[in-house]
Amino acid sequence: MKSTQGKLCAKLSSSFLRKWWLVIVAALVLLFAGVIVALFFTAWVNLVIDNQITLKSGGQVFEMWRKPPVHPVMKVYIYNVTNADEFLNDGQKPVLEELGPFVYVETWEKVNLTFNENGTLTFNQRKIFRFDPEQSVGSEDDMVVVPNIPMLSATSQSKHAARFLRLAMASIMDILKIKPFVEVSVGQLLWGYEDPLLKLAKDVVPKEQKLPYDEFGLLYGKNGTGKDNMTVFTGADDITRFGLVDKFNGKSNLGHWKTDKCNRIDGSDGSIFPPHMTQNTTIYVFDKDICRLLPLVYKQTVITNGQVEGYRFTPPKDVFADASVNPENDCFCPSGPPCAPSGMMNVSACQFDSPVLLSFPHFYLGDQKYREAVEGISPPDPEKHEMYIDVQPEMGVTLRARARIQINLAVSQVIDIKQVATFPDIVFPIMWFEEGIEGLPNEVTDLLRLATSAPPVAKAALTWTLFLAGAVLLVLAVGCLIHNSGRQETLSLEGTAHYAANEKSRRMKAAAAAASANGNGKSPSGVNPAFMDDNAT
Repeated sequence: MKSTQGKLCAKLSSSFLRKWWLVIVAALVLLFAGVIVALFFTAWVNLVIDNQITLKSGGQVFEMWRKPPVHPVMKVYIYNVTNADEFLNDGQKPVLEELGPFVYVETWEKVNLTFNENGTLTFNQRKIFRFDPEQSVGSEDDMVVVPNIPMLSATSQSKHAARFLRLAMASIMDILKIKPFVEVSVGQLLWGYEDPLLKLAKDVVPKEQKLPYDEFGLLYGKNGTGKDNMTVFTGADDITRFGLVDKFNGKSNLGHWKTDKCNRIDGSDGSIFPPHMTQNTTIYVFDKDICRLLPLVYKQTVITNGQVEGYRFTPPKDVFADASVNPENDCFCPSGPPCAPSGMMNVSACQFDSPVLLSFPHFYLGDQKYREAVEGISPPDPEKHEMYIDVQPEMGVTLRARARIQINLAVSQVIDIKQVATFPDIVFPIMWFEEGIEGLPNEVTDLLRLATSAPPVAKAALTWTLFLAGAVLLVLAVGCLIHNSGRQETLSLEGTAHYAANEKSRRMKAAAAAASANGNGKSPSGVNPAFMDDNAT
């Protein structure tokens, strides 16, 4: 029996069968490789993406970030006051006429770039605005009547000053013939005009308290290279901080608000964001004119030009809500109540104490009583007045954007200043603008689509190829082993039976020969040897 088992094992360990054992090992290796690809392929792709998008000199993403291959468009809408005299003299409700859009095509470039050792990059932003008459409804030379913002800011600030100062201010304004409303061109309102109060302040205000501009304009000083230094993270050391602001003019926080959380500036400039977003991600945008980080949350998935899928992020409904509705906004009221009206952001702290309130256009998400306090403003429409940014989630690239903000002036009645003695407490809308891009160039969207669609296809193809190849080889090898093992066992059993029969025949012949030698002619078994068959079993 032991001899039979030994021969069987020898058969099974033959060189032919050893080849099939190697095939089984190869099949298991392929299956294991398929599992590895299924588990880690996405992580490998993300590592490649992280390396490619890092802001580094000569990099493709860096060059597009430094000098975007798009021309953002800004559309400006101005509220022209049509009954200024009746409003001041007769107490009529202000009647506004929304003019525009006045369209400007922008060219952006980041200049004076310096790479820092801590994985950050410092630069100045250059924005060039070019008026586009073809897209505009009106001209920069169109005349508009708007509240005199420098004057009304000064009178509002003097409300809690000594009475003799208010009377002195009234006398100065009377001498200079300054009125609560001014008639200026659209170009002057936006880019600057000489204001007598600012000119007077330049001559009499101490040097350390002087305003950093000589003229007044809602966009004064923004056409050209900005003076503000911005430092952002390149992503080289920590990809989760890619594109986020590290310092603004050398400071790591604003210092205007009550808490460190509200003074944070570690948001994006709106062009790039940390990659690998999910629908639970909250992104933050920092703009010095908003005076805070503006949070945006996922709203929906959209398809942008070039058939690139993106996540649309919009501000939460309570982003500018009163502290009673959104307690986190309490820190943006450093002087205590009364705070900004619900739906508005008081930015006077970073606008030289001017009573400027920001809201979304047409008081979208705000208390409608402020819209109803004037005539001529239609109810807000989310399609026209909501702010949003569409972002490619894997790479953090902005695909499409609409930044929409309305500038309002909180005017206070000051009895001792006759020019505004009849001016009621009111939130006066001045203008609103929309700035953004409609989409990226085709060559950019082609790369984005390839970078985002190819990896899942490659992962699925590679994973299934490895699994199928491994499974086929494994089934084939095991089947052949089972088949050959059965065949070898059958052959071995037949050989063993043939050996046993031959051994019995040999013994009987030997017994017959022994009987002949004894002279009795009979075998021990009583069988005549003459009738023995050599093949008997």
